[in-house]
Amino acid sequence: MIKAAILDMDGTMIDTEKIYMRFWIEAANYYGYDMKPEHVLEIRSLAAVYAKEKFKKFFGEDCCYEKIREKRKALMAPYFEEHGIEKKEGLDELLAYLKNKGYKICVATATDVKRTSKYLRELNIDKYFDEIVCADMVRCGKPNPDIYLEAVRRLGVKSDECIAIEDAPNGVLAASKAGCKVIMVPDLDEPSNEISELLYAKVDNLKEACKYFN
Repeated sequence: MIKAAILDMDGTMIDTEKIYMRFWIEAANYYGYDMKPEHVLEIRSLAAVYAKEKFKKFFGEDCCYEKIREKRKALMAPYFEEHGIEKKEGLDELLAYLKNKGYKICVATATDVKRTSKYLRELNIDKYFDEIVCADMVRCGKPNPDIYLEAVRRLGVKSDECIAIEDAPNGVLAASKAGCKVIMVPDLDEPSNEISELLYAKVDNLKEACKYFN
């Protein structure tokens, strides 16, 4: 019996992944690195320690991930101040449905606590969540299962009583390793055959996910 929903944030609840792609590329280019969209796709939802290794693979051992990351943050901040943050299609309907039906709801995100809390407040959806679990609250981030295992623990349920909702392969891997059922709402690309085999369902928007909570 499903008792809880655990939702990723960037790319799943809020429409930020295409913005990340733009500014990762701009930040890398600023330091002379030719970052491609496929590079950005590989680091989606990854914990910083793993993203750092990816950057070394992409651009060589001398590449400073931290410097590029800080530049990306500096570029993104004024963009969001000017344009705001957009919700993904069906988010309001899904959250209202889950709350009305009595499901426990948690955010499980690779984003830090400060930014997660800020975004949830700005979008006026913080009221829906029983718990928030972020990358800086666990030892190992996605694609390791730690974030989801901590979410399950905080919600007081079993892993197989939770449906995780993710947009990216690394998030799907994390939730699956934790023993959760996983619904994927693809954002920037479609899942590979390997990822598809891990899914409980794939939907086009968040509202469609409601039917799996019965």
